[in-house]
Amino acid sequence: MILATRSCFKAHLRSFASLASSQVNSATQSPFQVFDREVKRSQKDRAVARDGGNRSRTVDYVRNEVADRMIERFLASDIKRKFPSILDLGSGSGHFSKLLEPDRTQKVTMVDMSKLALGRDPDTEFEVQVERLVLDEEKLLDTIPRNSQEAIVSCLSLHWVNDLPGVLVQIKEALRPDGVFIGAIFGGDTLFELRTALQLAEVEREGGISPHISPMADPRDMSNLLSRAGFNLLTVDVDEVKIRYPSMWELLDDLRDMGENNAIIGRRHLLRRDTLAAASAIYKELHGEEDGTLPATFQVIYMIGWKPAPHQPEPLERGSGKTSLKKVL
Repeated sequence: MILATRSCFKAHLRSFASLASSQVNSATQSPFQVFDREVKRSQKDRAVARDGGNRSRTVDYVRNEVADRMIERFLASDIKRKFPSILDLGSGSGHFSKLLEPDRTQKVTMVDMSKLALGRDPDTEFEVQVERLVLDEEKLLDTIPRNSQEAIVSCLSLHWVNDLPGVLVQIKEALRPDGVFIGAIFGGDTLFELRTALQLAEVEREGGISPHISPMADPRDMSNLLSRAGFNLLTVDVDEVKIRYPSMWELLDDLRDMGENNAIIGRRHLLRRDTLAAASAIYKELHGEEDGTLPATFQVIYMIGWKPAPHQPEPLERGSGKTSLKKVL
């Protein structure tokens, strides 16, 4: 868990988004349109364009922290082999890719829908060879051949795709047999403090609730989604990153500068000023710390899955264990 304090900018409403669950009918086409992908691309571009990219760099703290925790999993004892090349899906400016070292990887292909995000930082900030590819994550197989990738990673990008199960299928198809997928996605408890404050304020001032912060993945569903997509040897765990802010306004500004504005189709663009003021007061009353700061919780789901291959080890049958868990504990 990381605790930090952010300094201020002005406020507008921002929000996060994530899972649109579905039955997988196609690896390349989604029947669901929850998010406006063109709006999301534009939001990410504008976030990088502000102040020559300097403002977006100041809000890298969440993605950098999650990338650090992902690289720990990548370097774990059960992923010992080297991967000459890795595809970083939804890479942004390369938060995960910058942590790769030449002794494990020689090349990374950074894929993102935002050209400005891809080009924000120069190659000199990476220790491995970098290739940059502008591509919508929802259309991975339109450009990346099947059975071509040794490893695919995704750090905090898949919460914006319209059909998460379908994208997971595409990732599996793009991997070679025995290739690995390592990902991180925001979970359903992300920004629960902000959600409750906005909902209570809107009910009080406007008599109803609008979808300003969209649904996110349930940690309990991720193992099932990976299994349905065809992955083996699954590992799913949940962690939290907590940040302290001087007020709700700094949180909202940082979400905008991260490019995490609301992109739901049919979204309401603005809240009334008095509603936002009420939400700020409610946030402080319900969740304020003794030192006057406000906590914001980012729940992160980490997942690892392997594409099936004939030589992969098989899990033991249920009930075949010889060591009592009671004795271990």
